[in-house]
Amino acid sequence: MVVKSNPTTDEVISEEMDMTKKKYLRGEGADLKALKDKKLQGQLAVKEDLYGKSAAAAAKAEKWLMPSEGGYLEGDGIEKTWRIKQDAIASEVDILSSRKQFDIVLPDFGPYTLEFTPSGCYMAAAGRKGHIAIVDMQNMIAIKELQVRETVRDVVFLHNEQFFAAAQKKYPYIYSRDGTELHCLKEHGAVLKLQFLRNHFLLASINKFGQLRYQDVTTGQMVSNLRTGLGRTDVMQVNPFNGVLAVGHSGGTLSMWKPTSAAPLVKMLCHPGPVTALAFHPNGHLMATAGMERKIKIWDLRKFEILQTLPGHCKALDFSQKGLLATATGSFVQVFGDLSGSQNYSRYMTHSVAKGYQVKKVAFRPYEDVLGIGHSMGWSSILIPGSGEPNFDSWVANPFETSKQRREKEVHSLLDKLPPETIMLDPTKIGSVRPARKKENPTKVEIEAEMEAAIEAAKNIPMKKKTKGRSKPSKIAKKKQEAVEKAKKPFLEQHTKKRKLTDETQLPKSLERFVRKKAVA
Repeated sequence: MVVKSNPTTDEVISEEMDMTKKKYLRGEGADLKALKDKKLQGQLAVKEDLYGKSAAAAAKAEKWLMPSEGGYLEGDGIEKTWRIKQDAIASEVDILSSRKQFDIVLPDFGPYTLEFTPSGCYMAAAGRKGHIAIVDMQNMIAIKELQVRETVRDVVFLHNEQFFAAAQKKYPYIYSRDGTELHCLKEHGAVLKLQFLRNHFLLASINKFGQLRYQDVTTGQMVSNLRTGLGRTDVMQVNPFNGVLAVGHSGGTLSMWKPTSAAPLVKMLCHPGPVTALAFHPNGHLMATAGMERKIKIWDLRKFEILQTLPGHCKALDFSQKGLLATATGSFVQVFGDLSGSQNYSRYMTHSVAKGYQVKKVAFRPYEDVLGIGHSMGWSSILIPGSGEPNFDSWVANPFETSKQRREKEVHSLLDKLPPETIMLDPTKIGSVRPARKKENPTKVEIEAEMEAAIEAAKNIPMKKKTKGRSKPSKIAKKKQEAVEKAKKPFLEQHTKKRKLTDETQLPKSLERFVRKKAVA
């Protein structure tokens, strides 16, 4: 009788590490014994060993630093995931997750727009009719509510949850978390849309006249004031990868801007009609746009090409941290997912808010499988499995941040603030050496100036005094004339080269009869 002992914890961990290590290895190792060159064999053996060590380090980091695994909703058999309702999900998840599914009904102040902090701990909700609320999403507590008694078009958090900006009827205002008004930014005018560039501490706005403004919130300096020249729009989004601001216009064009350029970096025709919504993937390489012609297009920004076109009208778009795309129109919300990893988006989940509600904004909550929906009767929160990043990096966004850590992070971020000049389409070029420019052909004026300088130099050549009549004035004048002709020669040859007729030269038919014909042997 053979008794099988249960594997120990160390053996189980070792097996898991081996499985994870295989994921990071670059395929099977090379057959080094077949090589005859001993030197090459030794070099490749060192590299193979280095690959193995790096794969082991990556597996170890994944084991201890990324303990949670992400996953998506999967149907049984032929069941479609987009047919699964929120009630069915809520009955299966744990109590803490079920608390994240709720509806806040405030019919007197809508429609609402939403904004989350990078850590996902706080949310700002702004109603069109003046209601602004700051909500602690972990404890589900309203930190502050205020009524500004005028139209609020947009709201955005600044570098942390302590400050936020609201685009009101005449001007944008900056408030502290406890509702104290700190600044009135009158230079911006009647703003329709706000965006905050966290790495550069720039507040960007576009007003009803199509003017794009950048203001540094640390010094209060107006960095840039640009005229788009393409009319009124409220479709604006910042690319998280490079800080470039994209603006969608009523003519179907999309322009990309940076504060140090008066002209757009890119101007592309995305739709035959007005652009209604815009969103960037967290990696910055994918962009989704929606138009009035009832099409949603997904673009590859590295080549500025269309990857996929999805049918459907859309008023709001947003990408999650894991790449899910939420779209909304009327009272209907759809979520598309690239579950195969081939950049081919298909329908993943659907949700309908109460009939008659008009959705204005959709926003994924970072590090949570939650989608926030701002609509005409308040705001809602639904569960979207697999939308959030399961493992947070405390150096990037810490959901459990203390007040001391927040203050230290604020100081570090101010010290690491990037200048506006670093905003460009390809930020990898920062720190690289600019290639030498090719020598351009000189203009006619430059050639004439060089020729005159050469002639003057030839005239001023000192002549040696010689005996026996060789230093006569006539002889000296002749030598100077020869020097001038010699100086002129290279410039004249450069521009007065005679064109030689060849067999390939095509002449007009009327002149072909004058060409000398070759004798036939």
